[in-house]
Amino acid sequence: MNTSCFTRRRWLAGTAAIALAACAPMRAPTQAPTDVPVRPGRLRLIGEATLAHRLLFKGTTVGGLSGLDFDPASGLWYALCDDRSDLAPARFYTLRLPLDGQRLGAPELVDAVTLRQDNGLPYPSRRQGGDVADPEALRLLPHTGTLLWTSEGDARLGLDPFVREVTADGRHLREFSLPGHLHMRAGVSTGPRDNLTLEGLALAPDGATAWAAMEAALQQDGPVPGVGQPGGPCRFTQLDVASGRALQQRAYLPDAIPQAPLVPGTFADNGVSEVLMIDAHRMLVLERAYIAGVGNSLRLYEVDTRDGSDTLDAARLVPGGFRPMAKRLVADFAQLGLSRLDNTEAMAWGPALRNGNRTLVCLSDDNFNPAQVTQFVAFEYLETA
Repeated sequence: MNTSCFTRRRWLAGTAAIALAACAPMRAPTQAPTDVPVRPGRLRLIGEATLAHRLLFKGTTVGGLSGLDFDPASGLWYALCDDRSDLAPARFYTLRLPLDGQRLGAPELVDAVTLRQDNGLPYPSRRQGGDVADPEALRLLPHTGTLLWTSEGDARLGLDPFVREVTADGRHLREFSLPGHLHMRAGVSTGPRDNLTLEGLALAPDGATAWAAMEAALQQDGPVPGVGQPGGPCRFTQLDVASGRALQQRAYLPDAIPQAPLVPGTFADNGVSEVLMIDAHRMLVLERAYIAGVGNSLRLYEVDTRDGSDTLDAARLVPGGFRPMAKRLVADFAQLGLSRLDNTEAMAWGPALRNGNRTLVCLSDDNFNPAQVTQFVAFEYLETA
């Protein structure tokens, strides 16, 4: 849970002046994040909608929405909250979101569903200890009506990241088996970095496989992105839904942080915040950067999961020893006419439009911070050659 104005539960060291600069209203960085040309017309903005800050609903505080998916059969949306049971037990919400080709209406919350452990109890908070969950992404399995969701784990508590399946009422069904290199190894220089693990989850259209995406590189694979320095490879692992086991893995290289913080030495980062399948092989990857005193940068890329080396059996990724997936820039959100860019961590396909095109809805995690916003943004997605 974020108790400061900084994204994703991180504190910046420094003076009060530095903290105020970091909490300044968000504005998009002006520097182009990459020399890959934008393919114009891929996203057409339909509209924006927000939820009130710290809205109270069914005994919970709404915010921290980090995962999103849509059920075309019921018309319901599912939004996962990343509260680590600090304000209320770990949970997801169902809601309605009026959307057509001309407008995005106000979100209407329908229910709050508590996620439960395999013992039937809600997940504990960090104060309580135990199997604390840090929810980040979720996907609806269309054939069963159940949900997959991820947790980032916690290095300090010795908790591994996970992918689990639950019923629509939050009851635990099973946990997937992740490769050993994704397990936490507290106190050593290998394995995931704390709070930079399973941030994204994508489901194949047939529901047979899912891709779990790391936000940043494993410690042994390379650095986190810096200003002018791209990050090391993020591992995307394909999971077989029937067996819950890993099938293969690909490497994805995140961009450098697009510009320096307003005050030198203050916080800035970039990483993968969500993934979404376009079809059986092509995937959208959302990179989200935060730069203190400047704001957020959001860039959407397309990759083909048939591209690149299979890194599943590689304990360490060495430059030149593997081939990452090639990526193509779909959109820089700073060029799409949004009122603001915030900490967008969720992305899902919505209902089809009358012309047959798909809608794409993105959702920001406000970190329960009054300087941020829970922002739904809807686009028409335009396929181009």
